[in-house]
Amino acid sequence: MSQPRSMKATGKKAAAKKTATRKSSARQEPAKTATGTKRAARTSAAKRTRAAASSTRTQRTATTAAAQAAAVPLPDFLGSAGTLTLVQRTQLVEQALLLLEQNYVHLPLKVAMHAVNPLQRLRVMRARMERQTAATMGPEWIFHREMSSIFHSVRDLHTNYLLPVPFAGKIAFLPFMIEKCYDSADVEHYLITRTVTGFSAPQFGPGAEVTHWNGTPIARAVALNGALFAGSNDAANLARGLESLTLRPLVIQSPPDEDWVTLSYVGLDGSTQELREQWKVATNLPPMTDLDAISETSASMGLDLDSDEKARAKKALYVRDVVELEGGQSSAELQTPAAVTGADLPTTMPGVFRAREVVTSSGTFGHLRIFTFSVQDPVAFRNEFVRLAAALPQNGLIVDVRDNGGGHIFASEFTLQTMTPRRIAPEPVQFISTPLNQRICRRHKDNPLGIDLGPWFDSLDLATETGAAYSAAKPITPEDGANDIGQTYHGPVVLITDARVYSATDIFAAGFADHEIGPILGVDDNTGAGGANVWTHGLLAALLNEPPPPDETSPYIALPNGANLRVAIRRTLRVGALSGTPVEDLGVKPTVMHKMTQADLLEGNVDLLNKAGSLLAALPHRRLDVKTTFSGTTLTVALEVDELDRVDLYLDDRPISSEDLTGPELSIDILEVTHGQLLRADGYQAGALVASRRTKV
Repeated sequence: MSQPRSMKATGKKAAAKKTATRKSSARQEPAKTATGTKRAARTSAAKRTRAAASSTRTQRTATTAAAQAAAVPLPDFLGSAGTLTLVQRTQLVEQALLLLEQNYVHLPLKVAMHAVNPLQRLRVMRARMERQTAATMGPEWIFHREMSSIFHSVRDLHTNYLLPVPFAGKIAFLPFMIEKCYDSADVEHYLITRTVTGFSAPQFGPGAEVTHWNGTPIARAVALNGALFAGSNDAANLARGLESLTLRPLVIQSPPDEDWVTLSYVGLDGSTQELREQWKVATNLPPMTDLDAISETSASMGLDLDSDEKARAKKALYVRDVVELEGGQSSAELQTPAAVTGADLPTTMPGVFRAREVVTSSGTFGHLRIFTFSVQDPVAFRNEFVRLAAALPQNGLIVDVRDNGGGHIFASEFTLQTMTPRRIAPEPVQFISTPLNQRICRRHKDNPLGIDLGPWFDSLDLATETGAAYSAAKPITPEDGANDIGQTYHGPVVLITDARVYSATDIFAAGFADHEIGPILGVDDNTGAGGANVWTHGLLAALLNEPPPPDETSPYIALPNGANLRVAIRRTLRVGALSGTPVEDLGVKPTVMHKMTQADLLEGNVDLLNKAGSLLAALPHRRLDVKTTFSGTTLTVALEVDELDRVDLYLDDRPISSEDLTGPELSIDILEVTHGQLLRADGYQAGALVASRRTKV
């Protein structure tokens, strides 16, 4: 394969141009993709790790691979869809009305900000259905499209209509990915960056530039598509529009209108080419958890389901190594750490983290990518983050959360403490004041099942008298858990974000900014702006039925054919300087912007990481090392510091000493100390707390 062309490579004269039209049914060529090359270059250590995998995991992987191989053309899939009766459609409309009117926390904001009226649209839809019969009702795909359109109109990726079987669990895909970059003149370009193993076309692969999509200029096609799958801001709209050109989770997005796509592109040799590719449908990897179940995990979710579905689909299509390591289970935790490539540090969560040293133009730093916060155990997540960060260079850390759609809110807020000496204030959340929300909180105000809604009940109970629109603002994340281990990484930290950052990851980015942990480097001018805790219709129904006896007057009814609804139930608010500001629709703006380049897309984010490295190099590199030794009941504390002028010592949170520093080392004797006490050293520079370390003595 030839080298990727430069941004200004020109094609041949029009008379000599060749158009290569390819139908997906004719695909027989051997794999020649970048993914195939990486697979061929796996290290022997990685091979040994896979060879040691259990037979159960191997069976699951084989099942997943077989499911992907069984992808069917979109028309064939749609031919088997459509079994909802008129009564079932009416039930879905009525339950959607219930959730949006009684549970949806952002409804007043969305009506005001986006000038929409989803309740009236649903009422009109219901009225028209009352005039229909089984013989006169429209095709089911029109019903699904209208429902999806109503939910998309509020521009809230937490609040969704989830399609029933056979759409649930399926993805529609084209066998390649497109990403956007800019040249030196700030002109947009859309490049192929990945292809599915086994797919090839003339002069097609990473570096080929897409110019038209079904005859429409690619930038316009992206914008038009983004309007269908709207995010909370312009950057999010365009990001969603681009992603959905080639990948659509059918549980949350309507199937493509077209059976195939005609793609015009400039080939790797500069020639003008055309490709006709058919949409196919396959089974996606399973989700991490049952979001309908009554559990602390499902009740603490801040998850963009669209991004989560796409992340799992991308893993299945393009990162088979991780699928094999996880045994087909999303966000699986391995017993033994394993590395995906030779450059990565071994991790017990290969689908969650990727950690490696990166050499930048400003020095060598740590790069820790967080793909998702969607895990079952937030403490295990935090501990693996700590372990990986400790194994990376201590002079600077790049935390990269691009494309991360969120997950467990505890996991995001538990991790913040490890990068700052400041005490973490978890983001508070609010219910909208409605009789149904009050009823749910009353039933669970004494924490019978581990979902404690007591902190919000009193304010909801008073709302009828006070007229308050929202409940009191209380954190979901336990404050003790957000501060129980304190700072573990003491070098400077830079956070990288983009417009697909959402939900729990928006909360993470907001906390990073609000606690002044470090600069935020954005490849877009805002995050996805998803500020809420999200519950499913199934969870809401279960909360009125558990614990026994069930509430016989519950307005929630079972949804047909595996359909579901999701709703932003509690809105999140900023802390610190922006205390009380909603995250929803406003997002987290970066400190510094970087527009992705061709080299970023094709050479491992080289320019982006160089920019992050330059930010780290400009920040203070502080050090606070603490060593302790015992002699009887006397504890000797030896301190080694950089960029600090004072250290305060605490024993079990009681102050015992405050020392001004005149050099890089200091030794202090503390009398009457017993083994097992907690020593905390807080380091200051010019009166500001800038470092902290804890150790058991």
